[in-house]
Amino acid sequence: MSTAQRSPSPSAWSLALRRVRGGVGRVMALWNRSIQFRVVATTLVLSVAVTVLLGVVVVGQVRNGLLDAKVASARSQAQGGFADARAQADEIATSPGRHVQVPTGMPAGTPATGNRVNTGDWLNALVKQLSSGGQGVYDVAATSQDTVDSPPGSGRSPRASGDVVPDDSVPAELRREVGLKHGVALLQYTQIVREGQHGEGPAETTREAGLVVGAQLEDPDGGSYQLYYFFSFGPEEKTLGLVRSTLATAGVFLVLLLVAIAALVTRWVVTPVRMAARIAERLAAGRLEERMRVVGADDLARLGSSFNKMASNLQNQIRQLEELSRVQRRFVSDVSHELRTPLTTVRMAADVLFEAREDFDPATRRSAELLQNQLDRFEALLSDLLEISRFDAGAAVLDAEPVDLRDLVRRVVEGAEPLAERRGSRLVVRAPDKPCVAEVDPRRIDRVLRNLVVNAIEHGEGHDVVVTVAAGEDSVAVAVRDYGVGLKPGESSLVFARFWRADPARARTTGGTGLGLSIALEDAHLHGGWLQAWGEPGGGSQFRLSLPKTAGGELVRSPLPLEPEDSRANRGLGPAGSPYRRGVRTAGSAGGSR
Repeated sequence: MSTAQRSPSPSAWSLALRRVRGGVGRVMALWNRSIQFRVVATTLVLSVAVTVLLGVVVVGQVRNGLLDAKVASARSQAQGGFADARAQADEIATSPGRHVQVPTGMPAGTPATGNRVNTGDWLNALVKQLSSGGQGVYDVAATSQDTVDSPPGSGRSPRASGDVVPDDSVPAELRREVGLKHGVALLQYTQIVREGQHGEGPAETTREAGLVVGAQLEDPDGGSYQLYYFFSFGPEEKTLGLVRSTLATAGVFLVLLLVAIAALVTRWVVTPVRMAARIAERLAAGRLEERMRVVGADDLARLGSSFNKMASNLQNQIRQLEELSRVQRRFVSDVSHELRTPLTTVRMAADVLFEAREDFDPATRRSAELLQNQLDRFEALLSDLLEISRFDAGAAVLDAEPVDLRDLVRRVVEGAEPLAERRGSRLVVRAPDKPCVAEVDPRRIDRVLRNLVVNAIEHGEGHDVVVTVAAGEDSVAVAVRDYGVGLKPGESSLVFARFWRADPARARTTGGTGLGLSIALEDAHLHGGWLQAWGEPGGGSQFRLSLPKTAGGELVRSPLPLEPEDSRANRGLGPAGSPYRRGVRTAGSAGGSR
């Protein structure tokens, strides 16, 4: 397969980045969800920070203490060695024959040429003698060179113990300072270079941190030589490493102990809170008998007691409200049913009077007509009250079947045409060519649409009423738009309240009961749908009914927007902008309130 045909694979960096993001996302989700995790994580971070800080401080103090002790010990031991070297040189220089007294380690009767001691042999013996007392603590080197620029191999080359290479171990600056300050011990940190032979291979060079103390002295012949003491920091580094490892081990155990304590204490505190949260969820689900278990008399116990008391009060209040609601529903249902019988009798008498109204005088005829109209409204009110009582009692039943909403809309619009003509409004239907089929109860949806269209005509003030039908992938919607008085801010949710009026001074002209939108909202909820309202003062309003296509389906989104495209906001106008009108008002009367 060619490179061009091979599908590109994500790089290792992208995969690693995705994994890191996923891990961080899971940690952040746990951080936001769990109090115990936040407390334990915070304790861990702070414990590690404090432990590291204390470790750095302690190690620094130990290092400084070891260094100070090393410097003091090195200076003291070097001063003793310098004094011993001076004493031996002076003793040989003042001895008769200059060959009687020689340094320890030199052969007895060291020969002297012309009453002069062999300086090279004397330095070798001196280095051997002084280093023998070090027992590995220090090494000694001596050189008879007067300056650092003297070439090696002149018979005055360095003498050293412990495989130390003085030329590389003594800094050039220290050599110059020692050469300028005769008899003064000078100290400087350095890298001690050692060169050793292991087997038949080449020589190996090692370096280690250390301290060098040097001074320029006189040999028995009065010549100058430099004597150096080398003190390795190896023992101190081992001690410091032991301190570091000990502190690290103790710090790890301390952090783990603190985290365990934090987890234990947090669990002890959070467990009642979690229990309260679980019981609160059960109370919200309707299990009002749930209570917390109270142990002891501490703050957590008081929390549990207060929670249980609150739950008991809520249970009593909810039961009282349920009983009151039950009595209210029973009362409305009973009254509605009981009024049916006398209403039927009154209706029969009113029908007789209405049929014979032409035989009455004008006042009696008008009374018969008013009686007939009010009886119609009274019957509608009783029907609405019975319907509301069924919704309140949970007895409403959905009889769903596949229905094309376009047919329902056309039937409702045809029935509302006479009212629209009287009000001077024009009904405009906008529906797609494809079917808008959904499983609905046609009787209930017909009632909802009729209520919305009649309300739009009544409040449209003679302007157009536009009914829009749309279908989505899983939902259908019908929007009814009018261009009348509109709604004030906050009234879009109040319009569905029972017996609510936007303006109580306005009279109803179509005999509404004040329960139409409440029943329509319950019908929409029974289908698992939405009934929502939008409006702006003077710019009209729009009511949108959204339903799932299948009975019992979940409604996620509506295929129609709630705010129409010709609103002031969508046209880029402020609240004081001119409202959009789709028709010319031809009737002067205004409708009642919703």
